[in-house]
Amino acid sequence: MNVEHFLYDYLVTSGMSEAIAKYLNAFSLLVALLIFGFLIDLIIIKIILVLFTKFTIKTKTNFDDLLVKNKVTSNIAHIIPLIVVLEFIPVIFVDFTYFQNMVEKGLQVSAIFLTLWIARGLLNTIKDYFKTFPKLRDKPIDSYIQVFMIFVWVLGVLAAFAIITGIEFIQFITTIGAASAVIILVFKDTILGFVASIQVSINDMVRIGDWITFEKYGADGDVTEINLSTVKVQNFDKTITTIPTYALISDSFKNWRGMESSEGRRIKRSLNIKLDSINYLSIDEVNNLKKIDLIAAYLEMRNSDIEAYNKDQKINEELLLNGRNLTNIGVFRKYMETYIENHSGINKEMMIMVRQLAPTSQGIPIEIYAFSSDKRWKNYEYIMADIFDHLIAAVPYFNLEIFELPSNSSFTGSKRLRD
Repeated sequence: MNVEHFLYDYLVTSGMSEAIAKYLNAFSLLVALLIFGFLIDLIIIKIILVLFTKFTIKTKTNFDDLLVKNKVTSNIAHIIPLIVVLEFIPVIFVDFTYFQNMVEKGLQVSAIFLTLWIARGLLNTIKDYFKTFPKLRDKPIDSYIQVFMIFVWVLGVLAAFAIITGIEFIQFITTIGAASAVIILVFKDTILGFVASIQVSINDMVRIGDWITFEKYGADGDVTEINLSTVKVQNFDKTITTIPTYALISDSFKNWRGMESSEGRRIKRSLNIKLDSINYLSIDEVNNLKKIDLIAAYLEMRNSDIEAYNKDQKINEELLLNGRNLTNIGVFRKYMETYIENHSGINKEMMIMVRQLAPTSQGIPIEIYAFSSDKRWKNYEYIMADIFDHLIAAVPYFNLEIFELPSNSSFTGSKRLRD
């Protein structure tokens, strides 16, 4: 008695029609094969897990642990039962050639997708393993893994279509080549992202953990993920902004890594002084300003130099415009510089400068250009506020005024005075 007809012969001799006997024979064999394949699958999984567990205990690397985590070993165990089932399909459907062809194609396609799943788990394992290295944690590993995965999936899907249509794989690839323009259009963002991720990595433009500001997309925070299509930024308000990867090379953004790796964070802010409050200082005013400790020595030295010069040049000192004389804005600028140089929150090893910018319709800006020694955002803001709190309060001591646009209260006050 043939194995493929073990139930068929019995049913026919029992008086059952040949057609029904064939169907019952094929169905019973299929059930038996599925049960047999399921048992083989369970046994092989247990054997592989036992052997792999013993192997992982002896190794020091965590690569094998990541293989288990990404289910690579369990997926590999499914290969043998699938092969066994595929080999017995011709036996089960010996009387049903059409069904045999359909089931074999279905199992072959299943084998392809199982292989893709194993490849996916292996690539995820490689990604997780590389991320354990400190030097690679800030690299866009996700992008490269996704590129390989896309190629693998494209080949797998094409192979599956070739099996279903019955066309040879090479011939199927050639046919698909004619539709390459459509494929490029569909995967346009992926291709752009792939090229962009390579350029970003090679040029070291962005790393995971960098603080970037991308005004076009409203992003201002730390980069948490770089993959093939998007860059994820966690903003300081804890919202997440996604940016297309190719935007990093096509648009302008600010990366604060240079500041974070430097010795200080820049302070660049101005005070706008009203133009009509600027004047020359009289001798009495200079003597009064000498009470300010930070500039007392400077005023003493500077005043002596000016007096000596004016005397040598026989300057008419009835008008302060003649010769050389101190101005309140110049002395205030020196005071600002001396105050910054002595401030405990300023890095003395980096540039410290107080400069006068071009006059504007809103007064003349006196700008501080220096670097705080503490780069942490909260402390940086505290240092900058502490500096300008003091300087704003110091302005009236030099008979200067800070420019501000008139408010409604200003006009109301003027009207009351007139009344």
